[in-house]
Amino acid sequence: MLEIVLPLLLLFIIALVKQIPKIGGNIRVALIVAAITSAIISGLGPMETVLAFIDGIDRLSWVIMLSVFGSLYAESQVKLGAMDTTLNSLRSAFGNSPKGLIAAIFITLIIAGSFLGDAIAAATVIGFLVIHSLYELKVKPEQIGMIILVGASVGSIMPPITQGIFLSSSLIGIDPSPVIKIGYITVAIGGVFAILESFRFVKGKQMPEHLKTTQSIFQIIKEKWNTLIPLAILIAIVIANTLFEYNIFSEWAIFAAILEPIKEVPILQGISFQVVSAIIIAIFVSFLFPSVWKETKGVLKGGLTKVSQTVQIQLCAGIMVGVFYASGLIDKVAAMTEGLAASMIKIGGAASIVVVGMLTGSQTTAQTVNVTFLGPILENMNVDPTLIALGASHIAAAGQNMPPVGLTAFVVCGLIGGILSKEVDPIKVMILALPNSFYFLLVGLIAWFI
Repeated sequence: MLEIVLPLLLLFIIALVKQIPKIGGNIRVALIVAAITSAIISGLGPMETVLAFIDGIDRLSWVIMLSVFGSLYAESQVKLGAMDTTLNSLRSAFGNSPKGLIAAIFITLIIAGSFLGDAIAAATVIGFLVIHSLYELKVKPEQIGMIILVGASVGSIMPPITQGIFLSSSLIGIDPSPVIKIGYITVAIGGVFAILESFRFVKGKQMPEHLKTTQSIFQIIKEKWNTLIPLAILIAIVIANTLFEYNIFSEWAIFAAILEPIKEVPILQGISFQVVSAIIIAIFVSFLFPSVWKETKGVLKGGLTKVSQTVQIQLCAGIMVGVFYASGLIDKVAAMTEGLAASMIKIGGAASIVVVGMLTGSQTTAQTVNVTFLGPILENMNVDPTLIALGASHIAAAGQNMPPVGLTAFVVCGLIGGILSKEVDPIKVMILALPNSFYFLLVGLIAWFI
């Protein structure tokens, strides 16, 4: 029992008690301490511990590579102008109305979040483009915060580049493709719900003349179509595999020859995952444009900086997961819960994910701490692994934006406050976002109880 309780107790104390000198509130330190404590109590030798570290990071390599290359890709698209083209095209398509502007902003945020798989990065990239426009519509700062927070968060779990689903699938040890197919539907419904709910912020308001678009969508695309080439290639590769089960990385000899040896290399093999490989191709195409390759340093620095903290947490999470598997902790927890009622475990597990998400503001931490144990337990209860992964990713997405510690909300409020020179209350923003959080929680519970 001690080998189960002590590592998790230390993890929660360090992560949540910010008063601890130097390490308090540091999720990365908390994960490493939990891993080392588990290794010591379980009697793992130095070499066994190192191998466990490598194995754990290897288990999450898809997610880590997705974060790194997704961020570089998103940064290249900003330099290319694809984000501006997308936003202006959507504004034109939805008409010159406040509700049309809201819908266009949401969809742009969702697309950006999907590029990155990270809500904070998406909120930062798109926030600069939309804050002034929303404020001139007389939308309150907290309401602006809710729009950016929810749009970016929905985008971060939206396939094809969906960090939450990739993480839950990796922790459970399954191919994420079936989960992604369902995720397209569930996340899209969440996005539509968020858009409709946000229309109340602009009810009865008129669009200022200077915010109206003067070009049709066809004119915009005719003028800027080339900025969408990398995006079109990425979409084509992903849709070919998702909908038509045609994977160019196995069907085309040149790609197969490059990727097959990489698949045998621990951690680096994350590059060979189809979505990551597709992003790398899109990045390569982006660098064929002068506006991107002339800003190579800015793309690399900006992309890696935006995703640095996320990747550090993922690496530490991988280390902890590897030790938990090597020490046999996962099997022991699964065995201890065999006599418990299935409904109790599902409700308790969901509550635990939500609480950790609420207290850390991180879906990565919420899933790593809980799904590592819950996955095998739910599988023993004959829950479909695809539905376990779907439910876990959605429940974690719900928890990360709930009060009191929504990291993305704090970043968004800081961004809005800096641009508008106004105080923006992050708790109010998180409360405004609760309906969307409850939607994702409900979807997650339904997936587990089907």
